[in-house]
Amino acid sequence: MSRFSFTLNATDGAARTGVISTPRGEIRTPAFMPVGTAATVKAMMPESVAATGADILLGNTYHLMLRPTAERIARLGGLHKFMNWQKPILTDSGGFQVMSLASLRKLTEEGVRFSSHIDGSKHMLSPERSMEIQKLLGSDIVMCFDECPALPATEEEVAKSMRLSMRWAQRSKDAFGDRPGHALFGIMQGGVTPDLREESAKALIEIGFDGYAVGGLAVGEGQEAMFGVLDYAPGFLPQDKPRYLMGVGKPDDIVGAVERGIDMMDCVLPSRSGRTGQAWTRRGQVNIKNARHADDPRPLDEHCTCPACRNYSRAYLHHVFRAQEMISGMLLTWHNLHYYQELMQGLRDAIAAGQLSKFVAEFHAMRAMGDIEPV
Repeated sequence: MSRFSFTLNATDGAARTGVISTPRGEIRTPAFMPVGTAATVKAMMPESVAATGADILLGNTYHLMLRPTAERIARLGGLHKFMNWQKPILTDSGGFQVMSLASLRKLTEEGVRFSSHIDGSKHMLSPERSMEIQKLLGSDIVMCFDECPALPATEEEVAKSMRLSMRWAQRSKDAFGDRPGHALFGIMQGGVTPDLREESAKALIEIGFDGYAVGGLAVGEGQEAMFGVLDYAPGFLPQDKPRYLMGVGKPDDIVGAVERGIDMMDCVLPSRSGRTGQAWTRRGQVNIKNARHADDPRPLDEHCTCPACRNYSRAYLHHVFRAQEMISGMLLTWHNLHYYQELMQGLRDAIAAGQLSKFVAEFHAMRAMGDIEPV
């Protein structure tokens, strides 16, 4: 079996474009990963997700371990077969969800004991158990188990949490073992403190991972603080390994992260927005609920080639959302995922051509125009 590898093809400032190679296919970077929390991207068929241009999906360890269980998925042939997605899959470690969703949590050096938010059942998630679950799922990129401290937190609390995560990173690496064709990513922590971020990066590099994530951001600290960390944190990580910013985000977050050297991102936003009547376009966000769309024959975006824009008017999209028809979420989610992948292709092309600054200026200028009213 071929091994996991990363090839850096071009740079423009701090921004990079390249290819991650896996036995299940190539991932063009910068890459946006749609989120398939419970083995499905909500309101989308796998074939439809692939048609938007997505090279990789994200699955969720916490949700899948609770329902239907990793053991059941393994018996049924693994996550790729289970959800009918044959391209690469990255699974998160479950750490963030344990901290944010589970109840009655008890954190120790061993791991986290918690009660399921679904039925109250008791579980233990440790670095070793997280690695076991992700192996059962058969994911191509596995994330090491870490703690996600609640913010705001003191520097002392962030440091203590980061060092626990680094000990867990070593245990994750030990438990992962040698799995040709599969990759293990470490997760940098350290809040907004440069010294702690650097300490975390050095610890991860010493352990040795196939890729590195910048964790502990996109958790409510605001874009300015996030970009402040991204101005220096990616520079602490190896140039020849992919860099993954977890849980990001809005289109302008993505563009800013790519400018600062990030290669991979994921977020539930495009699918969640689609189900709530929000469409992302070149000119910003469109709220299809608004009454002004009721008689508007235009598409969401006249330059977009997704099915929602090719075949349906804003008036129709407004109608089916108001009527609570399922097709509303399906069409808007498809559009949003298409827009996100189109944005990523634009970023890749701009970096390869050495024209990123021009692309970014045009991106912001177009968004500043806003959604134009019909004439």
